[in-house]
Amino acid sequence: MYEITTESHFSAAHRLLNYNGPCENLHGHNWLVRATVKCEELDKSGIGIDFKILKRKLKEIIDEFDHRNLNDLFDPAQSPSSEFIARNIYDKLSESLSADGHGYGGVKVCRVEVQETPGNRAVYYE
Repeated sequence: MYEITTESHFSAAHRLLNYNGPCENLHGHNWLVRATVKCEELDKSGIGIDFKILKRKLKEIIDEFDHRNLNDLFDPAQSPSSEFIARNIYDKLSESLSADGHGYGGVKVCRVEVQETPGNRAVYYE
């Protein structure tokens, strides 16, 4: 089994709902996102998926978040925590990799990490 990881970043604000503390106030982060995919087979070039393709697909997703208030992008009852953002990106990246018909040799998303501050991150995987 092979794992391929890329990372990108975005800057955005959010406020946590039902949180008793300063993070309930609107505040911002420079978020770092790492997406890892896995595959069993390599293509004729010896790669699972081109880093450029994976990075482009991740960037297309997180560009929606960049320089935005994340609370405005989701259901008002949903707290846009790092955990929620990680799952949202995981789901969208999974859909993107399977939707374009290429299949990328059985490449599947295995985890997405979202870091909102150095040393603090949430990971989503299935």
